[in-house]
Amino acid sequence: MSRRVVRQSKFRHVFGQAAKADQAYEDIRVSKVTWDSSFCAVNPKFLAIIVEAGGGGAFIVLPLAKTGRVDKNYPLVTGHTAPVLDIDWCPHNDNVIASASDDTTIMVWQIPDYTPVRNITEPIITLEGHSKRVGILSWHPTARNVLLSAGGDNVIIIWNVGTGEVLLSLDEVHPDVIHSVCWNSNGSLLATTCKDKTLRIIDPRKGQVVANNFEEPVALQEMDTSNGVLLPFYDPDSSIVYLCGKGDSSIRYFEITDEPPFVHYLNTFSSKEPQRGMGFMPKRGLDVSKCEIARFYKLHERKCEPIIMTVPRKSDLFQDDLYPDTPGPEPALEADEWLSGQDAEPVLISLRDGYVPPKHRELRVTKRNILDVRPPTGPRRSQSASDASLSQHTLETLLEEIKALRERVQAQEQRITALENMLCELVDGTD
Repeated sequence: MSRRVVRQSKFRHVFGQAAKADQAYEDIRVSKVTWDSSFCAVNPKFLAIIVEAGGGGAFIVLPLAKTGRVDKNYPLVTGHTAPVLDIDWCPHNDNVIASASDDTTIMVWQIPDYTPVRNITEPIITLEGHSKRVGILSWHPTARNVLLSAGGDNVIIIWNVGTGEVLLSLDEVHPDVIHSVCWNSNGSLLATTCKDKTLRIIDPRKGQVVANNFEEPVALQEMDTSNGVLLPFYDPDSSIVYLCGKGDSSIRYFEITDEPPFVHYLNTFSSKEPQRGMGFMPKRGLDVSKCEIARFYKLHERKCEPIIMTVPRKSDLFQDDLYPDTPGPEPALEADEWLSGQDAEPVLISLRDGYVPPKHRELRVTKRNILDVRPPTGPRRSQSASDASLSQHTLETLLEEIKALRERVQAQEQRITALENMLCELVDGTD
């Protein structure tokens, strides 16, 4: 009599559970634009969601703790002149987020820790270089201020956000529309998919495809007959890949191993409502005391619902096997170091005592050699003239004030002299 051998895995019993109703975010008008991005980005401080907006594009940023009904007049992040298509939080600064738009620009924003009283309309910097809409954003995992964008012009641009400069432009790699882009763990390579049904592995600093058209997949997994876009989320700490179908109402998850058959089905989280988009919390934002190994933020038509994935454990102690050291918020490289050819693995942190987000850190943008690059433009000259006019006006005001003070001092001196004379006369009279 033969027995079926059950594969051993600590993730066999992972289960998903939607948060309670009072932990959801209600009355949010999620964007209805037709695009394949997740429409949602989350980090240990904030939840950002692309929303409907008249006369341009906008997204809303909420502190994670601000659950419940969102006021209809809650301030938005606005500035794009066309719909926002993608948003992405900087992995090295929880207060910095980038947005990409149908208006061909990328904007980088500084989000304050306090709730603003009016819309945020001024980005830290606007990046212009694409000729068509920009639909994909991805920050470099280890280098500070390095941001990737991909547009409808079939071009990938890698920026130094700290200076506003284009570091690299890959404009001859893709013959058709780029569907997705992803960095590897240390940011030395890119993986892209394209409308030509080709998966490419690219060395961005060489501008070359280093792997292409893999002959056979190592594993083939039948999903379903749905034609919705799959949003994949991979957790390298647990080797679990989560597949969320846009327009679907389920999350399927699989464990990836080094031995055949390589891909092992774990379970499916199902709900009644289809998802319009999905956010995925970085590992440092999870609750380790509850053995939480993943948290999703599911977008409905008018709300966002957290979905928590946990591994059942009886012990209240920290579970070392579930939480290896994970990438923290400190970058391992500067942008120039990465561009020169250096690579570095992410700077890891321990979650044993939980994670406390650092205080607000400001992103400073420094334009390099701006006078050496191009002569001053018309507006810049008019600004200088305005400054000169202002300086002249200030000088005249100061001179008039000095003159008035001198006259007042002279008048006071005359008054003092007159009083002294009167005093002398009184003294002489008494004698």
